[in-house]
Amino acid sequence: MSAPTTGGLGLVRSAFARKPTWALVGSGALAHARTDHVHTAELEATAVDKQALRVGVEDVMAALDRYSASLASTPGGAGWLHVQHVPVRRFVAEIVRKLLALNAWAPFASAPGPLALAPYEGLVGLRSSSSREYLAYTVTWSGVAYLLGAAAPHNPTRSAQLRNRARTGTANTVPSPLPSNLGRQDVLALSWTSRHAATLTPVLAELARDGQESLLLDLATDPAERCSAGSVTGIELRSAPSDLFTLSGTAEGLHRPDDEHVVQVGGHGLQLARLLQLLSVLVETSGGCTQPSWRTVVRAESWLDDMLSTARPHTVLVSNDTSPLGVLAAHAAERHGANSVHVQHGAWTAESVAWPALHSRDIIVMGERDLALGRAWARHPEAEAHVLGQPRFDVLASLGRQAQRRYLEKLLAPGGRRAPARIAVWACQPFNPDHLKSHADLLLDGLAKADGDWGLVIAPHPAQGADAFAALVKRDGGSPVAVADPRIGARGCLVGADALASAYSTCGIEAALLGVPVLEIGPPRERTLDLAGHGLATRCLDAGGVAEALSALREPRTPIPQTALDAVCRWRGDSAARIARLITDRAASAKGSRNSIHQDAGASASPQDEGASVR
Repeated sequence: MSAPTTGGLGLVRSAFARKPTWALVGSGALAHARTDHVHTAELEATAVDKQALRVGVEDVMAALDRYSASLASTPGGAGWLHVQHVPVRRFVAEIVRKLLALNAWAPFASAPGPLALAPYEGLVGLRSSSSREYLAYTVTWSGVAYLLGAAAPHNPTRSAQLRNRARTGTANTVPSPLPSNLGRQDVLALSWTSRHAATLTPVLAELARDGQESLLLDLATDPAERCSAGSVTGIELRSAPSDLFTLSGTAEGLHRPDDEHVVQVGGHGLQLARLLQLLSVLVETSGGCTQPSWRTVVRAESWLDDMLSTARPHTVLVSNDTSPLGVLAAHAAERHGANSVHVQHGAWTAESVAWPALHSRDIIVMGERDLALGRAWARHPEAEAHVLGQPRFDVLASLGRQAQRRYLEKLLAPGGRRAPARIAVWACQPFNPDHLKSHADLLLDGLAKADGDWGLVIAPHPAQGADAFAALVKRDGGSPVAVADPRIGARGCLVGADALASAYSTCGIEAALLGVPVLEIGPPRERTLDLAGHGLATRCLDAGGVAEALSALREPRTPIPQTALDAVCRWRGDSAARIARLITDRAASAKGSRNSIHQDAGASASPQDEGASVR
């Protein structure tokens, strides 16, 4: 690792203490240090053991649950940690990662000791991200020292970046009145991303054809993620109150004085009262629909209760019941006696979720390999998992290959110039800028070395700002590069490509289903969908691997067996219809006899090994 020479903080060992002590200082002071020292940027770049990280996070979350789960609940009985588990767990992972990196530094490991923080540095900050909306909270190194017991008389809990975010008022705490024309609905669905909407609306359309009316609640706070009204009779679209996600303010019960309660992480005693103090920053700050504040959660529950009481649906349909709004919806469905159905909207791996928990009764998964994860993550006592594919993929067969090819060529050769003979599409994720650059370098260097004349079209993730790629497009020399319109995305151009590259975008599955060669990119530690393990992709660890994989495309390809495709996604073009039938059969069974729900719904909705009870 090479240390930065300016900016940031460094950790230095005290030269005069009898016992080892360590202090955070400005990195400029490190040039004159006579004792062991390191830039904190170097520590943050340290690779940590993934298993140790998982164990540490589990230990902290379990201790936090025992210590604080009962300190705050919604009026409907949903505990604060149950609802806010995902943002809390991500923050805890940042803490544990830093502690493990500290232990991995040999001078500290040989002489561990207390840390003195940097005065006036905020304890909670934000990591950089290419996402338009998501707030990537992190603990600062002064925050780590505070959690380990350092006095912080002059340190604010929030960094300057967080303090400078626009503060919103909290006066309006009464939900907006329900529209007077809202009648009874058969199904209530929730969406707050474009992936949710694209996954759920085909199911709602199938339900409408069967005479089932649906209420679709659009909870997106990013305009690009909102649902379109559409023209399907039988689907009522409603948006959340405009001020629902603007509530910030103190979360009562989450501020406690220091006490003796600690949890051990890698030999460090983490003070739970102080951890709760830092976590209050997350739940008191308005973070939009993906990370709503606690006040928003309480008000959203009241609004959702009113919707359920008025519409009286037999089913609540979601595409995420793990993050705060989904947990809240599953909890509300249970209280109102509605069946809860979760439709997997993205590919799963054992490490792909912040919290491996699914709260709905019926869990719809894409492929056979997802059954084991669906079973392991299920929390509902009567949960069942069903392999029914992905409704969003039903329309793949109708994509126009020639039209998409023309679009790619126009992007790479505007004004009638000559387009490259071969085109790769990069389906991105909203990584931080350094992570994106590493993938870009790998791809562009690989394209330059590959046989043939290659160009690259970058397809931003729906949550990603296209400006994240401005520097790549201006890169001198090498293969031509262009950025697809975010409204087009990878779905709108992948079938026209000669190859699709990604780490773990679901678009890799779409490309494989359509016969487009897939490259899973990134160094050995990079998380992927493991499509390569099913024979659906080529794993590329470096630029040489990319060049080799692209050059090999000149040779005829062996057809992929249907069983390999089915393992990842069952694709017959009828997923939406099958899910709709499961919903209506389950509702009919519940109306006829609650004692026969499992037998009736499982038999009618899950033919030929396509349903599996978690039990």
